[in-house]
Amino acid sequence: MKNNLFIWYPKCSTCQKAKKWLIENGIPFQERHIVEETPTKEELKKWIAQSGYPLKKFFNTSGLVYKELNLKEKLPSLTEEEQISLLASHGMLIKRPLLITPEKICIGFKEKEWEEIK
Repeated sequence: MKNNLFIWYPKCSTCQKAKKWLIENGIPFQERHIVEETPTKEELKKWIAQSGYPLKKFFNTSGLVYKELNLKEKLPSLTEEEQISLLASHGMLIKRPLLITPEKICIGFKEKEWEEIK
């Protein structure tokens, strides 16, 4: 069995769609609530490195918290370490859902991208 971690926010419709897709495709996963169990700095560092994506892709740029904190203006002047600390401090800042598999990390739900994990 693959050890897949599905990090989501249950009230998010995109997350609900992603969960339904995982179930329909018979992909085993362990779920984790992004706010109740916000990823740690260590986890985020590992996933960012493993994903090959730029750090900015991990931010939920359309979220309220992102906008309230005016991060569009502030992020460019923060170090990578500060940005990761910020993500780890508030689950709602992290783009969701996140699917962490041994081979791949999917950020947000794009069915075509997720097809690759089957």
